[in-house]
Amino acid sequence: MASRKMLIGGEDNHSTVEDDAANYDFDLFVIGAGSGGVRAARFSANLGAKVGICELPFHPISSEVIGGVGGTCVIRGCVPKKILVYGASFGGELEDAKNYGWELNEKIDFNWKKLLQKKTDEIIRLNNIYKRLLSNAGVKLYEGEGKIVGPNEVQVTQLDGTKLSYSAKHILIATGSRAQRPNIPGQELAITSDEALSLEEFPKRVVILGGGYISVEFASIWRGMGADVNLCFRKELPLRGFDDEMRAAVARNLEGRGVNVHPRTTLTELVKTDGGVVARTDHGEEIEADVVLFATGRSPNTKRLNLEALGVELDRTGAVKVDEYSRTSVPSIWAIGDVTNRMNLTPVALMEGTCFAKTVFGGQNSKPDYSNIACAVFSIPPLAVVGLSEEQAIEQASGDILVFTSSFNPMKNTISGRQEKTIMKLVVDAETDKVLGASMCGPDAAEIMQGIAIALKFGATKAQFDSTVGIHPSAAEEFVTMREPSRRVPGAGKPKTNL
Repeated sequence: MASRKMLIGGEDNHSTVEDDAANYDFDLFVIGAGSGGVRAARFSANLGAKVGICELPFHPISSEVIGGVGGTCVIRGCVPKKILVYGASFGGELEDAKNYGWELNEKIDFNWKKLLQKKTDEIIRLNNIYKRLLSNAGVKLYEGEGKIVGPNEVQVTQLDGTKLSYSAKHILIATGSRAQRPNIPGQELAITSDEALSLEEFPKRVVILGGGYISVEFASIWRGMGADVNLCFRKELPLRGFDDEMRAAVARNLEGRGVNVHPRTTLTELVKTDGGVVARTDHGEEIEADVVLFATGRSPNTKRLNLEALGVELDRTGAVKVDEYSRTSVPSIWAIGDVTNRMNLTPVALMEGTCFAKTVFGGQNSKPDYSNIACAVFSIPPLAVVGLSEEQAIEQASGDILVFTSSFNPMKNTISGRQEKTIMKLVVDAETDKVLGASMCGPDAAEIMQGIAIALKFGATKAQFDSTVGIHPSAAEEFVTMREPSRRVPGAGKPKTNL
């Protein structure tokens, strides 16, 4: 069998599979079978490595001892969330259909429990698919809690309490993250996104704390299904870190669809009542709710791994510190995905897992490339972006920035009567004509932005966008028909004059 060579920073780790098998139980042992861990395990096995992986037992709601093959994204994140977004979207679609000739005379009921069961059926199906993917790649799966007890040793505690120890030349941490709760009186009365995806009863009154994508998405979901929703966040606008113009558009759309938005507001206390929960704000308001959702961030899953005892460096949030190849401060231990708190997106964890396998077992030193990674917020309607926001471009630029924008009523809305504009933006370097960033808030934004991301990845210029013939009639064609800049803005690094 071919030997594998790894050369990082001048270090030559040259060994053969036979040599490794003689010294260790596994070439690689992965702790955590989420998206990143499964990708790294499969690809490493395909490159000839003997791979073991462990994961906590399956359940839709996670804890320190509950997880499931497929991880957060598949079981209690992106996938079930998107299913609920689809379900919620039909509410608005049915309203819009009336002006398209659809006579909806009878009262239409929404069956939360039916959708929830369909969602659960789907994540169980995906959980089994991920298990098959591992099995087909020859990866040995252990169900239990993994803990690192030495630079080359993992201990797995099985469901019956039995502890098994395995040696491995390389250990990969891919344990992801978990929703965190703010420390306020009555915090135990609230739920996180885990429970929100598995509520037995549909909540008719909801209070959401948080301004990130999870809070915005659940506000859209529950409002779309008919709930009374109050969204509280600390800043002036939700979605800190995104383009300010897009943040304002999302806030307008939430309000336009009936979400009660409370900017510059946080919760100070939750109180149990006969009718549910009362959420008290820092402005003295009291909001009654059936459910209070905390969506105030996530913490890396590192507490029970024994990392500090081994000298694996963590940052102040508990995330594993890694170099550009995903290697920790202990040379035989690596980490990828949300547990490293770099860019917490499923496709990024997949990229990191692929690069890890190529580096360690494929003889190709591969660094993850975090430039021009597209992402979306699946609010209703969605927001999608790639590259730099206008604010980021201005901050980083040494010259002028050209900003091209288009705001319009989508064709579908001209008949339905829905008052909800789509907004698009391109941010361009005035000197080089290179497109630095693109963003869109409106129907199908995520589907459109994936194609735009390819163009930005290959360094497309505004002239190349302009030379592209659009698809008509479509919203997407606006990206190739924005001819005149809305504004020209000097970059923060541009030399100032007194003229």
